[in-house]
Amino acid sequence: MNIIINKSVPSTTQQLITNDDIAAVLERVAELLDAQEASPLRVRMYCVAAANLRSMQRSAATIYAQEGLAGLQALPGISVSIAQSIAQMINTGRFDLLEQLQGETAPEPVLATIPGIGSALAECIHTPLDTESLYDLENADDGDRLDALQGFGPRRLRSVRESLAGRFNRRPFAAPQHRGSAPENQPTVDELLDVDAEYCHKVRVGQLPCVTPQRFNPTGAAWLPILHTERGATHYTVLYSNTARAHEFGMTQDWVVIYRDDQNGHGQWTVVTARHGPLQGRRIVSGREAECQAYYTNCGCKSYE
Repeated sequence: MNIIINKSVPSTTQQLITNDDIAAVLERVAELLDAQEASPLRVRMYCVAAANLRSMQRSAATIYAQEGLAGLQALPGISVSIAQSIAQMINTGRFDLLEQLQGETAPEPVLATIPGIGSALAECIHTPLDTESLYDLENADDGDRLDALQGFGPRRLRSVRESLAGRFNRRPFAAPQHRGSAPENQPTVDELLDVDAEYCHKVRVGQLPCVTPQRFNPTGAAWLPILHTERGATHYTVLYSNTARAHEFGMTQDWVVIYRDDQNGHGQWTVVTARHGPLQGRRIVSGREAECQAYYTNCGCKSYE
């Protein structure tokens, strides 16, 4: 089955998308997770969510429009992560996880759906901030990184913040977290570094299936290793970064992107090898350098090899 997700992002997406449309995408995600040897519990989570959506009389798009994310999360079998993904489909016609599993992630068109951000500015955001999704864009704003970019004056920042708040049915202008602090509900850096170490080890010994990226892959080779792994109840999908920036700097076999997708939520983190400073040569979680410094100081770990 080949699921086509609408990438033109019409303004009437909420009226166009049906429960069957969403269920078909969730079923495709389940198929890919199963083929890529993900946890059976994770596969079942998507199958159950799809079945429940197909049996519903009321439209998920209507529920989201009237009740926001809380309304979707209250539906039977719909986890926090799946609710957020359904909201993304309703708002943009895209589903990040499906595109990751198929090797088709192209972040710039997603970012350009926000009023005030055209295609050129989307590239300017994506490249320096390594921003792949609207959730990453919101996190970049929370961390005060957007206002440091050229092209983001006060008026444009306000427009972007109001649009993001509307997309996610949240109140705009929430107080940003203190710079350097770990956001709520994030895994610890030692867990992320452990996931990164597992991925790098299994790549080296050839234990991972590979997907065929649609971007920056003129030969159509299946070269991008993908890992599905768990830490307790937290599910992770892990791949090398296949972004324009990673290719530009020759880091497609160094930068590792970790996606979380489970019952309690989702997120995205990039692990890289530090090229300078006190952490030079060590694997670090981008944006959480202070925590990584404390981690290496306390555990006495040697540089990553």
